[in-house]
Amino acid sequence: MRGAVLYGPRDLRFEERETPIISKPTDAVVRISATCVCGSDLWPYRGINPITQPTPMGHEYCGIVEEVGSEVRSIRPGQFVIGSFFASDNTCPNCQIGYQSSCQEKQFIGDAQAPLVRVPLADGTLVATPAVPKDALVPSLLALSDVMGTGWFAAHAAAVKPGKTVAVVGDGAVGLLGVLSARQMGAKRILAMSRHEARQKLAREFGATDIVAARGDEGVARIKELTDGIGADSVLECVGTPEAMLQAIRATRAGGSVGYVGVPHGVTLDGQALFYAHVHLHGGPAPVRRFLPELIELVWKGKINPGKVFDLTLPLEQVAEGYRAMDERRAIKTLLRP
Repeated sequence: MRGAVLYGPRDLRFEERETPIISKPTDAVVRISATCVCGSDLWPYRGINPITQPTPMGHEYCGIVEEVGSEVRSIRPGQFVIGSFFASDNTCPNCQIGYQSSCQEKQFIGDAQAPLVRVPLADGTLVATPAVPKDALVPSLLALSDVMGTGWFAAHAAAVKPGKTVAVVGDGAVGLLGVLSARQMGAKRILAMSRHEARQKLAREFGATDIVAARGDEGVARIKELTDGIGADSVLECVGTPEAMLQAIRATRAGGSVGYVGVPHGVTLDGQALFYAHVHLHGGPAPVRRFLPELIELVWKGKINPGKVFDLTLPLEQVAEGYRAMDERRAIKTLLRP
């Protein structure tokens, strides 16, 4: 089969790769219905995360189970399934408290930009939908495998509650779906930080009540101005840069919470400043598997439509253009169809 392989900075190729097979009795092989390019894929694509050898790409996926190993019990061929970017057994102590992305047996799935993907620990990783969905529902279901689950975790980690004020730092797919998550969790005010008109429009559609175009000190000052000098109750940090993390912490009220899900690059914190800020910090790789059943139900019943973050759809063979479009900010998120 052919799939995406990254050779170096901005050198993404669609070429022959080994076809996945069942290699352990706990595996499943899934035929991809849709995959996509993630904002975090751009870190190695831009050379910020160096790679030392040709590397298969892709960690977001949904599709039809083609084959299962002899020990798989909860998943069967023909089902439409969604999985997380971390395979997990869903039984270890960390999984049992809802942190499947810290599973003691976790395995990263990073080769899903292809027609087929092998999913380890299938029973603990994959969740089936009630039936094979109509094609129109596939983008929203695909979003659950990472960006919606990550935005949801950001809101959860930031302790978003009904009636509270939430600020969202980052207007990529995760930040936009953080807005949607905060609205679904009952936030009264949602302040979306964005400078891009198309993203501002989608943020408002997802539930943002205010748009803050300023960044850095000016952005923090604007958040304070909108909250009577106090700061937001909850702030979602969805970028991963030092500037975004500092902005998130400084925009949070005393006693408030920051949920940070942007993969950190160069982020360091001043312990003394943090000590006096009285701000709760919680984040990390989203335990998507914890939220999949609830999020599938919300999508299935039409209560949320996270698939709207996909503003570019391409055939899988044009994956390199999908990366370029996101790198150049011509697209929020690229959906790929085999």
